[in-house]
Amino acid sequence: MDSIKNIIPSWVLFSLVCMTLSACGSESDRNKKNSNSRSTDIALRNIISFNNLTGDVLKDREIPRIESAKAQLGMRLFFSKSLGGDRDSACVTCHHPVLGGGDNLSLSVGVGAENPNLLGKGRLHSALATNYDAGPPVPRNAPSTFNIAAWDQVLFHDGRVESVGKTANNQGADGLGIRTPDSKFNVADPLASNNLTSTQARFPVTSPEEMKGFNHNDKNRQEIREFLANRLGGSGAVASELIDTDYWLNQFRTTFNKPTATAKEIITEQNIAMLLGEYERSQAFSQNSWRDYIEGNNAAISASAKQGALIFFQTQAQGGANCAACHRGDLFSDEGFHNIAMPQIGRGKGDGSDKNTDFGRFRETKDKNDKYAFRTASLLNVEMTGPWSHAGAYTSLKAVIQHHLNPENAIADYDFGQLTQLNIQNLDKMQTNTQASLDKLASDRLLNKNVIQNIELSDEKIDHLIDFLKTLTDPCIKDRVCLSKWIPPVNEDPNGDQLDAVDATATRL
Repeated sequence: MDSIKNIIPSWVLFSLVCMTLSACGSESDRNKKNSNSRSTDIALRNIISFNNLTGDVLKDREIPRIESAKAQLGMRLFFSKSLGGDRDSACVTCHHPVLGGGDNLSLSVGVGAENPNLLGKGRLHSALATNYDAGPPVPRNAPSTFNIAAWDQVLFHDGRVESVGKTANNQGADGLGIRTPDSKFNVADPLASNNLTSTQARFPVTSPEEMKGFNHNDKNRQEIREFLANRLGGSGAVASELIDTDYWLNQFRTTFNKPTATAKEIITEQNIAMLLGEYERSQAFSQNSWRDYIEGNNAAISASAKQGALIFFQTQAQGGANCAACHRGDLFSDEGFHNIAMPQIGRGKGDGSDKNTDFGRFRETKDKNDKYAFRTASLLNVEMTGPWSHAGAYTSLKAVIQHHLNPENAIADYDFGQLTQLNIQNLDKMQTNTQASLDKLASDRLLNKNVIQNIELSDEKIDHLIDFLKTLTDPCIKDRVCLSKWIPPVNEDPNGDQLDAVDATATRL
């Protein structure tokens, strides 16, 4: 060593010592980091096992391929304004694939839009339209149609389409029937389709605000459905409404392989609902990085997302946010109903003393415990399916998470500036209209009911949660080319009723 000192200057030796210590420190840090990463993965693997998570919400289900004949015809019906009472709206008006299977609006604008083909931000209700001013006429947010085939118990925010048997992995097709607004509570509707998706497809066309319009008030729900089927088939009182009466008939004959069937025989409201359902059920978007992680790829999600997953699944006592208490399973929903006092913006459903409130599940069950309770949303693709809540009151994931953590503070500090939609009614009454749900939540807490509790999380932990939620996004829904299979080519309908959607810049969606 003395000989080395004689050869190497002291400053070089000092540098070598520092480098050695630094290398040791770096190796120690790396080992610690790797150890923490391994322990995080072990904890998550235990959570995945305990919760029986597969990552594949559509496992063991028969999902139609979008290329199938029925899904293809269903897609053309979904995009057709011929199913709108006044031929100015279609199913896709509120549920476009490029807009996350919704419409990217807090509250939907169905009939009477200034520009029927403009979807998403910038879509306005015409002040000249029947029955409503320029504000959005639909009182609730449009839920995403993505992965709709994964729901087994209920559809719609209030569950008004509901499987009687609630058999797992069955979508209501268990022979016990499906309850709808056309039947009494807990009683199967004899005209319901054989699955939840096709059954719910029978109802938007019956809503004056969504598709029916206000020029058909003389028709009940079943009558408007049959009226629309006759329009497509070119029969009855509306035989001459469409220029090309063979357009739909030829497609129905080909799809059902019935070349001699008459329009009356084949273009029925039941077949229309079934075909719409086949298209909607084909929207299977669950191939995400969280699924890749569950299937064994530890590198599929970031370290931050892993921390977010721990916060999501762990209880409050464990230092987590207990999100999985309601957002459980591969669907990330218990399909139950909970009052978390989401802001009541917009027109409401005519409930409450001021008629500007929405009582949610109570409207179906008449059980006071269900007041202000709404269906637990699925979090699959949640990054792309906002705005969030039954009235679309939140337009950022951080804001909606903060509401879950402390509803009282979120309502008191609600930022109206986050809303990107113009002319929403009753914003000045939001806090008043929401207070009753907050009061009920407080009362339920005092009674030790199983309701959401306040939780404190740092901004860093909220960011981890957001990173985890983003792992639930299927890359296809961010890719216009990938989504093109679910969007028909322009101008296919010789009757001019295909809704070829554009955004506010006139760019095709």
